[in-house]
Amino acid sequence: MLRSRELPAFSSAFGMGVPYEPVMGRGDVVEISIWEAPPAMLFGGSQSMESVLSPPSGGMVTFPEQMVNSQGMISLPFTGPVHVAGRCARDIETDIANRLREKANQPQVMVRTIHNNTAIVTVVGDVTANTKVPLTAKGERLLDALAAAGGVRQSVDRTTIQLARGNQITSLPLGDIIKDPEQNIYLRPGDVITALFQPLSFTMLGAAGASDEIMFEAQGISLAKALARAGGLKDERADADGLFIFRYEKADALNWTDPPVPGPDGKVPVVYQVDLRDPSTFFLAQNFPIENDDLLYAANSPSAELEKFLRIAVGAFVYPSIALIRVAN
Repeated sequence: MLRSRELPAFSSAFGMGVPYEPVMGRGDVVEISIWEAPPAMLFGGSQSMESVLSPPSGGMVTFPEQMVNSQGMISLPFTGPVHVAGRCARDIETDIANRLREKANQPQVMVRTIHNNTAIVTVVGDVTANTKVPLTAKGERLLDALAAAGGVRQSVDRTTIQLARGNQITSLPLGDIIKDPEQNIYLRPGDVITALFQPLSFTMLGAAGASDEIMFEAQGISLAKALARAGGLKDERADADGLFIFRYEKADALNWTDPPVPGPDGKVPVVYQVDLRDPSTFFLAQNFPIENDDLLYAANSPSAELEKFLRIAVGAFVYPSIALIRVAN
């Protein structure tokens, strides 16, 4: 059960990836420049259409910027339509030069992307500025995109980063990404990064040091740390066998002997009972995860107090059953 609650790492869900290899896409704006060795036959004595000086006895022309159309094509004089979508600049340069080989003297071509409108990553959410980050041959990573958006507005330990790639969506605490370089994966065109500020909390009631709503970080918190933040259990009141964790679980979260009937939201009310009189339980408490909106109750009597609490606090909900699970190694 504990293992199933671990968030999948970005490196496991998406792979580390490799730096993006720039290719042209539909909607990109490109600029084509052509040089011709002297004596120029096709562009001899021509002046660049963008006021670029022509070399003596040779020829050079820079064509006006144009957008790759919906068919993935651009058009140039003396070559006709050229398919560029999905191709890198070097491949396109070679293609155009080959088309001009019989018309121009040793033509050389340079293809330059003026506006990258397709190979972009979107960054939204709790960042300084929602933005679109164009990908380059440098190979932008997840933290690069967050930096381009001005960084997150909330503290790192309470921010979760969600990455959507195609139909796959995975979330990971920002602190984990910073600590583990393998989670700072390379980005792909179309990735959507969402920074989520999630004020997570649990409620502590009963014979504890503090009965209060207690906040915790996006990285999560264990039962042991949760009890410490609540001031521990009161020695004079609490029963070490009377610690209960109330939680709504998904119907498939546990291996049920008798599967309970879930509520309208598909969840089942579950009560975990922890026996702190057993020393081995403290090892378990270091790994048992507390979830958002959990309720921890330290009772005076494991039997009477639990019965009273269920009757008062939970009895109003209409559920066929409430599962009581004793947490043990």
